[in-house]
Amino acid sequence: MDIGQKVLLELKKEISSKDYDKYIKLLTYDIDNSRSNISYYLAPNMFVAKWIHTKFSDKIAHLFEIQSGIRPQVKIEVKKNRSPNNNPATQDVNESSSKRSSSKSTILNPSFTFESFIVGNSNQFAFTTAQSVAQKPGRQYNPLFLYGGVGLGKTHLLQAIGNYHLNLGKKVIYTTLEQFMNKFTSHLRSQSMDRFRDHFRDCDLLLIDDVQFLSRKEQTQEEFFHTFNELHSANKQIVITSDRQPNKITGLVDRLKSRFEWGLLADIQPPGLETKIAIIQKKCELDGIQLNADVVNYIASNMGSNIREIEGTIIKLNAMSSILNQEITLEFTQSAIKDQLKEKKEALSIDDIVNFISKELNVKPSDIKSKKRNKNIVSARRISIYLARSLTPNSMPQIAVYFGMKDHTAISHSMRKINEIINNDDNFKLLLEELENKIGTNKIKFD
Repeated sequence: MDIGQKVLLELKKEISSKDYDKYIKLLTYDIDNSRSNISYYLAPNMFVAKWIHTKFSDKIAHLFEIQSGIRPQVKIEVKKNRSPNNNPATQDVNESSSKRSSSKSTILNPSFTFESFIVGNSNQFAFTTAQSVAQKPGRQYNPLFLYGGVGLGKTHLLQAIGNYHLNLGKKVIYTTLEQFMNKFTSHLRSQSMDRFRDHFRDCDLLLIDDVQFLSRKEQTQEEFFHTFNELHSANKQIVITSDRQPNKITGLVDRLKSRFEWGLLADIQPPGLETKIAIIQKKCELDGIQLNADVVNYIASNMGSNIREIEGTIIKLNAMSSILNQEITLEFTQSAIKDQLKEKKEALSIDDIVNFISKELNVKPSDIKSKKRNKNIVSARRISIYLARSLTPNSMPQIAVYFGMKDHTAISHSMRKINEIINNDDNFKLLLEELENKIGTNKIKFD
């Protein structure tokens, strides 16, 4: 049995039998084109491929690392229909493999372009600066440091810059920080550091994803520092993503923090409801999926702001609709993702919400839970109650107990009051939406 099938059997032990039988079981490991640093699986159609990639690619990569000691990039591709006269290894796969080997880049997702990126108030600045860097690399903003929560589009913009230059025939290197570390460790062990340095320094653009994982990796930081200096002095463009600003990455040496701030820092905030709706509509347009307005609004309102998760939900709905031969109605959608929404709620506690609101609004958690009537404390308390009711599975009596209130009628009164404020105060409505979106992105790390 090849390693790809062993990994799928290990995955079977960690996921539901329903997911395995409906989706994972349909995968075939492409042993002919897979390498130690990249593993290919073939799926029967685009929807299954995208759904598996969105939900399980990280888990599959982790299981490969357990089996082989190397964490590969996992690719789920669609199995092409082939004529009986073709070799089983298939002409289509071989042709795509040939293109990959002749490419002047590590693997980039060709769908990550500026044209497919939905722009809203939350990401306008990052989008504009990314375009500027793509058009004038190595000049004004070097490095470009993109930061923001999980699933907000950092990798999309990073690879859009790469694809722009790849189409111009430039040499682009895209790598996650984890892949950079793995290569560094491998070459260090084999005493072939010259090859490592030649690889990462012989390029026109270096794109590094998730640089926060440099934290406390002293040897890797040292090597990355010299690679950065070499490229920067040669006016080669460097683009970096992180889930936080350089000065908030603990365990990062000061000289690297300083260099990350040489160019431009651009943050991506959680998208508002209108932007999420536009993203869903664009995704449906690109994939040929039909969703009515009620379904789109329901997904946008209930799925948080992690765009990858939203895309995975759309793919799941379309796959289920195709398999069950049912139209994607609002009722169908609510039934299909109810467990997913339940998991999201159960992952969040009232303590999480209160601690988050405390930091965001600069109010002590103890004050939020007290009976103090200061205006800012009352506002923070109401917001906490509102979010606890909408984002956790706790009942009104349970929330009343947490906040030391007499009974559920006090919670009901707070909910009515905050709904009145939402209807009459647009600024407060926007604040509440922003806070709810931030919680939904996993931008805050709950202990």
